[in-house]
Order: sequence, then structure tokens, then C-alpha cells
Amino acid sequence: MQKIETAKLYLRQFTRDDLDDLYRIYSDSEVMKYLTEGVRNREETAADLFGIIADWEQHGFGLWAVVNKQNNQLLGDGGLRFLGKTPEVEVGYVLAKAYWGKGLATEVAAASLKYGFEVLKLEKIVAVADTENIASRRVMEKVGMKYQHNFDDCGRERVYYSISR
Repeated sequence: MQKIETAKLYLRQFTRDDLDDLYRIYSDSEVMKYLTEGVRNREETAADLFGIIADWEQHGFGLWAVVNKQNNQLLGDGGLRFLGKTPEVEVGYVLAKAYWGKGLATEVAAASLKYGFEVLKLEKIVAVADTENIASRRVMEKVGMKYQHNFDDCGRERVYYSISR
């Protein structure tokens, strides 16, 4: 099982046992405010979890379970995945509200970019966010990603950032 250790976190592959903790995070309307899918019920969270696990099996990468090193609690997800149905790989992160503003999303994004460039040998990694999601945009900029353009995503105004190896 793949695992990364950062200063404050463990990034590990998800297991089926993570469903309850992931549901706690995905069912929070503030956490899910800027995500296309929005708040998830338990069945939708289970489908998401099985999709994350399948991504690792199919592609050899995906979203990590973000775990607090101090108490081994699941804080959210973060990592690399394909951007929709495109061949582009995006970095993403979702953390429980109690862990916002502590630099953890930046830690997840930086570790994911390093993994993508050094292990997966990707040439470019992208990120998207709602234009109003200033916190997420700040994370993208802190890890060296550059704003490229705005775009319409099914009626939602989004920004597109990228970074090259």
C-alpha cells in the first residue's frame, strides 16, 4: 500500500473501513460548498470511496486518505486524479472544517505534486476551483501553481491553474 509522510500528516490509500469518517466529512455543507457534487449522502460517499479505490487499482494513483499523525484521525482526502474525462491530471484536496487554516491543504498539495513529478513522472499537473474559493486558490499559489484562465463548468465559474515539471 502506497503511503507518504509529511510533517503533520500521513497520506495513505483509502480502505473500505474509511467510509464512516469520509461520510462525516462529505456530509458537511460548508466543506462541500465549492465542489461540483455538493453534500454527499452515505450511499454517494460509499460510491465515491469505491471509485477512489478503483482509481488506484486502474491508474496507479489517486486521492490519498489524509490522516493526522498525532491522533491517526482521517481529516479528508487529497492527491491526484484525472480532471473529468480529460487526460489532464489534477491535484485536489478536501479537509474537514476543523482543520482549515492550518496549512494542511498546502502540505497535501505539495506532497501530491512531488509524488506526481518524481514518482509518476508527470510533465504537468493542473488544479481547478470556483472563482470565489479564495482559500483553495491560495493553496494553489503557495505550491507554485500559476493561474491560466477562467472557464465555465456547467454554469459554475472556475479558475484553472497549472504547474509543469
